[in-house]
Amino acid sequence: MKKEVVIVGAGPSGLATAACLNLLSIPNIILEREDCAVSLWKKRAYHRQNLNLAKQFCHLPHMPHPPNTPTFIPRNNFIKYLDNYVSHFRLSPKYCRSVESATFDETAGTWRVLARNTNSGEVENYIARFLIIATGENSKGFVPDVPGLDAFSGEVLHSSEYKSGKKYNDKSVLVVGSGNSGMEIAFDLSNYGAKTSLVIRSPLHVISREIVHLGMIMLKYLPLFMVDAFVSMLTNLMYGDMSKYGLIRPTKGPFYLKATTGTSPVIDVGTMNKIKSREIQVLPVLTQIKEDEVVFADRKLHQFDAIIFATGYRSTAREWIKNEDLLGKDGMPKQRYPNHWKGKNGLYCAGLSRRGLDGVSEDAQNIADDIMRIFNASG
Repeated sequence: MKKEVVIVGAGPSGLATAACLNLLSIPNIILEREDCAVSLWKKRAYHRQNLNLAKQFCHLPHMPHPPNTPTFIPRNNFIKYLDNYVSHFRLSPKYCRSVESATFDETAGTWRVLARNTNSGEVENYIARFLIIATGENSKGFVPDVPGLDAFSGEVLHSSEYKSGKKYNDKSVLVVGSGNSGMEIAFDLSNYGAKTSLVIRSPLHVISREIVHLGMIMLKYLPLFMVDAFVSMLTNLMYGDMSKYGLIRPTKGPFYLKATTGTSPVIDVGTMNKIKSREIQVLPVLTQIKEDEVVFADRKLHQFDAIIFATGYRSTAREWIKNEDLLGKDGMPKQRYPNHWKGKNGLYCAGLSRRGLDGVSEDAQNIADDIMRIFNASG
């Protein structure tokens, strides 16, 4: 099957790029391995997960949220927005298509994409002038290799499998990872009566969503270092010195780290109060597991009924794309923002800039405009 553009992935990145291409009347097709669009939000999100950034930073190109939308959008409302986006731009992803390989034919000047129809088992062949990697930063859950983990007698799961703390009432649960997912899951577990512990492995910024919102608005008018200084002052006033509870703040400011490393601050949903009250216990790095006991860096042992790894995700694009130089070994762009989205031979990536939905929208528009420019130049 020949198409001008093949997009791999029907998450927000793939949908946004297809919408921008459709507005320019550029034929395209989306291949999605799951049976629905935005499966991360529909299938791998925990029940209490919502958007922590304000609505003006959480929309896709050419479709802002209506004025009556809450400033901070609940998960189900955001899923409805994404479904409406698919309908509005008449997007028709081909679902249950697991891409197995993508190679560039130097002679023909086209990409050959082989995708397995997971319903029929048939392998389908797609030929395209342009190929867009839109499988996202969160393709596959990552669980670190911890000595003894295979022999742990309790339950082990990745945060993508976690739905609710309801079944963990009165159980001892360890959450490994202190990003937004880890902090929210720890909060949820504690609310359901779990004896919750949280491993914090490195320094982190914890900020209320209201302060983050204020900081993002200020960045439009003030230098980054001034915004970081102001936000840090507000955070200190709100939380005080958290080092005695096991939380160390980085030396660099939250917006500086986001801009230079892609590391987001943790947006507090109430976890900090539970840490202060000792309802959530902060523990150092775990080093080893012995059946139902976990050994930590301070050599202390604790027993747990379950371990939840909120240790992030990995891009899987390198598993199927061959002979290209756009992505590094980790499946992320080799070039840093803002030059990360374009490779050679008509290859692009969308949504791999670590800049949230704003970055997704920017990538999508850049890619569509670049393809249109190539079309115009070729007559």
